[in-house]
Amino acid sequence: MFVEGLYICSAVVLDVRYVMSTKRVAAEDDVRAASDQFYSALEAMANGDASSMADIWSHADDVTTMHPIGGREVGWDAVNASWTGVASASTDGTVTRTDQVVRVVGDGAYELCGESASMTFAGEPLRLENRATNVYRKENGEWKIIHHHADLDAEFAEKVANMGA
Repeated sequence: MFVEGLYICSAVVLDVRYVMSTKRVAAEDDVRAASDQFYSALEAMANGDASSMADIWSHADDVTTMHPIGGREVGWDAVNASWTGVASASTDGTVTRTDQVVRVVGDGAYELCGESASMTFAGEPLRLENRATNVYRKENGEWKIIHHHADLDAEFAEKVANMGA
């Protein structure tokens, strides 16, 4: 009987582990889909249109960003204004994500990746290679980005400062 009980207990543990693993993988896939949406919006921004950022970002007061242009924005209005400002001077952009790692912890998740971008900014070609961290939160059943941080790029920051964006 003890061996039989041990077998049943082991089967239950394995089943629980399988269910937990399956849920974790599904949540990570959902965050990857949100990341795809963010990087599509980022590429649209590099082509002059930041409007799709509103679809993937949380609009809460606690959202933040630290762009390659320097500074820190807090709250949706400030974060959105930063995307819109850069978009106003950007054309011909491409953005790719590399080396993605996603981790989910409850209703929060983070992503580590590399970003490569090229665009024409304020009439001049610009190329960026950054490390990035993105933080997501599940809101009303959807993963929304609540923080984006990319390495500072001194050239980009100077160009933005010179144009007053």
